[in-house]
Amino acid sequence: MSVTDNGPNPNAFDIETETVANENYRTVAWTGKYLQVTLMSIPVGESIGLEIHPETDQFLRLDAGQGKCVMGPAEDQLDFEQDVSDGWSVQVPAGTWHDVINTGQEPMQLYAIYAPVHHAPGIAQATSEDAEEDESAGRDEPPSWSVQP
Repeated sequence: MSVTDNGPNPNAFDIETETVANENYRTVAWTGKYLQVTLMSIPVGESIGLEIHPETDQFLRLDAGQGKCVMGPAEDQLDFEQDVSDGWSVQVPAGTWHDVINTGQEPMQLYAIYAPVHHAPGIAQATSEDAEEDESAGRDEPPSWSVQP
């Protein structure tokens, strides 16, 4: 990969090429004052993980693979369901439980845009377990110069 998080400075890169080339569960590609771009690779049969961001809107776009998006007001009430594939986007309102599950036969490549910033600048996590460990250890926090609610 050739993308480097230089945020909050101006940046431009081929997001589709970098998304498809990304082999990490999550790579933070750019961090701004108000939003953040991350690249994700979800292995076959796995998912981004059921989660909720109380004060963070999220936009996801698939650039390879296929999956199923679920969303709802509660962990056990995921009443929105949509099959998604290359070219599809998913918009997750703040406070909505959501997950995207890889239902295909190849890694699902996607990028996510968070507003406000949600992760540490430039952090790369090879697996979802690495991401969980970084979060619980306090290594995956938004930078102090980002605007948080």
